[in-house]
Amino acid sequence: MNSLLVEEKLRNFFLEDIGEDDLSSRVFAPDHYSVAIVRAKERGVACGVHLFEIGFRLLDPRVKVVLHIQDGELFELGTALVELEGPTRSILSGERVLLNLMQRMSSIATLTHQCVEQLTGSATQLVDTRKTTAGLRMFEKYAVRIGGGKNHRNGLYDAVMLKDNHIAACGSITEAVKKARQQVGPVVKIEVEIETEEQLREAIAAQPDVIMIDNQSPATVKKWVQLVPQPILTEASGGITPETLAAYGDTGVNMISMGALTHSLKQIDLSLNVTSSHKEAVQ
Repeated sequence: MNSLLVEEKLRNFFLEDIGEDDLSSRVFAPDHYSVAIVRAKERGVACGVHLFEIGFRLLDPRVKVVLHIQDGELFELGTALVELEGPTRSILSGERVLLNLMQRMSSIATLTHQCVEQLTGSATQLVDTRKTTAGLRMFEKYAVRIGGGKNHRNGLYDAVMLKDNHIAACGSITEAVKKARQQVGPVVKIEVEIETEEQLREAIAAQPDVIMIDNQSPATVKKWVQLVPQPILTEASGGITPETLAAYGDTGVNMISMGALTHSLKQIDLSLNVTSSHKEAVQ
């Protein structure tokens, strides 16, 4: 992740949550120090651990942060993930923002890891989509990578995706691909979404870089993939779930994109608990 952008995001997240002051933490004197531990309440794949270092460097450099795990490592129920020691006010003011991020990122990394395992032995790669949480795309796409998946385009700016509405407005797949090539040049990749065999054949003739087969059964995907010549890549998408993933992995498609990686996941439960308090910093 871009470290400058990470700092900017965290600064804004803290401003949103803390506002002018954390009223609850006024009950502690400025010289009141605590030790706190972030623990896992279930198993998963760690992601976003280092945000605690960056976050408290911004919020209060006096908070000492010790990481007991690194991004990508598996943790079990009860595992101590992060240890904090410093002013109690600062620890509790930064707690929720950083826990929220780590929980969401670890949830995405865990689900992605589980899905990637289902494709073991297959040459098919699992990729994400743009169906991310507004403002969190950088963090969520990073979590997909940590879980073993790959990133699709990051936004509208780094690849062309000609979907049904683009094609309808242009009049045909052929015309849409032609116009896209004229606008973006030879370096930017162009992908075309298709839903029928007739569209598939037209897309093949137009020679995009990638053809996305949308909302089709594994049997249909397998049949259509065999019609696509190299070097055009193929992608299966639309309603694919962890339960159906393995069947799509057996089709020979190059990529499977799953919006569920970032928009339909069970949140990993992490907690931060103060374990001891004292009146001043320990030297």
